[in-house]
Amino acid sequence: MGSKMPRVARLAAVAAAAVTLGVTAACGGASGEPAAGPAGGDPAQPVTLKFWSWVPNIQKAVDAFNTSHPGIKVQLETITAGPDGGYAKMLAGVKAGNAPDVAQVGYDSLPSFLVNGALEDITQHAERHASTFVDWQWQTGVFGGKVYAIPQASGPMGFYYRKDLFDKWGIEAPKTWDDFAAAARTIRKKDKDSYISTFAANQAPWLIALAQQAGQGWFGTEGDAWKVTIDNPDTRKVADFWQKMLDDKLVKTEADMSNAWYKDLQTGGVVGWIGGSWGDAIIRGNAPKTSGKWAVAPMPQWAGSTGFASASWAGGSSSAVLKGTKHPAEATAFAVWLNSDPQSVNILLSAGYGWPSVKDTGQITNLQQDDTVFPFYGGQNIWDVFKEADAAVSGDWRWPPVSEALYASVTDNAKAAVQGEGTLADAFAKSQQAMVEQLKAKGLNVVTGG
Repeated sequence: MGSKMPRVARLAAVAAAAVTLGVTAACGGASGEPAAGPAGGDPAQPVTLKFWSWVPNIQKAVDAFNTSHPGIKVQLETITAGPDGGYAKMLAGVKAGNAPDVAQVGYDSLPSFLVNGALEDITQHAERHASTFVDWQWQTGVFGGKVYAIPQASGPMGFYYRKDLFDKWGIEAPKTWDDFAAAARTIRKKDKDSYISTFAANQAPWLIALAQQAGQGWFGTEGDAWKVTIDNPDTRKVADFWQKMLDDKLVKTEADMSNAWYKDLQTGGVVGWIGGSWGDAIIRGNAPKTSGKWAVAPMPQWAGSTGFASASWAGGSSSAVLKGTKHPAEATAFAVWLNSDPQSVNILLSAGYGWPSVKDTGQITNLQQDDTVFPFYGGQNIWDVFKEADAAVSGDWRWPPVSEALYASVTDNAKAAVQGEGTLADAFAKSQQAMVEQLKAKGLNVVTGG
């Protein structure tokens, strides 16, 4: 890579190499750099940090931090989630030199922030905390052995289903995808108005999670190039499975989290959903009269797979320290406390932010509830399912620095396939080509594979 390489290409190449190193170098800081001690600040002259987040009621956690850390004062600004809201504002702030010190950034968007030079290297302040967090979640903020973000939460997947109807129809919760298809057929025979689930072509994160569980990743690096492997055997297996489900009319083709879908949850038109841990609140909130009739099972497994495999809906979110902060030690201390202190994690869980990134959940009282507090699920402690699922998410999955374009492409192509324009396998192949073009447009070297 010569000195005449365009700046965006140099950044992209560095990011590509960093992603590769980040897979194997858990969190080793720069050679010879000791881990920093705790940053407490001076109560007489407290450090002020700006924090941007979209989590509801997170102010309660910020207030708790400020009370227990008089040397640091965190000021919260609530922002809109995603690329069209908070992310654009964050990147503009970094460029203008007035960005927040800490900001909520999705795992899927961290590579984009890295490529844009928007993340602060906090290795010396953060690396000693690596063992506090679930390994795969920690890795999302590690590039080239350097730490840029502290993990906050994920969305491990499970299968929500109407246990009362499954029992009525003599169906067990499917352990494999073959079982899932067989159950779908039985349901259609038992009740012509019911389906095991919907095929949510509107949800790229859902489709990506299905592929993630199957095995082979979509993005990686090869030398100084990004490698795009969306059109791979594991993803084609997923595509072919759901294509047959569609062809045989075993699943409904309506958008999830739509009014029609909510009505189907209420009436039994749709009796199952492969969804994230946070989906519990969605089902309870939109089908309250079905309380006591639901249960949660692990994601069905692929026949012949070794070990239990799961996935996470859209990865999750981190507390990233943004480039230009004048207080990296204090910013890191806040990010670590926010996402690991039991008081804070319990507050965030109550706000429905997702599955915690902290490894030891023994002190997280909201996850220690006994069976009697799960009447909606017939007394089943559904957190047991999601704890197992989060631990079974692959640490090898990597996001590209074009995640927004990826979501748009997968959604558009999947919707077209559902409408009869080619197959789902064709849809993923088209998305691979689209991502090659997107990455090249950023000045990246790109190779493909399958």
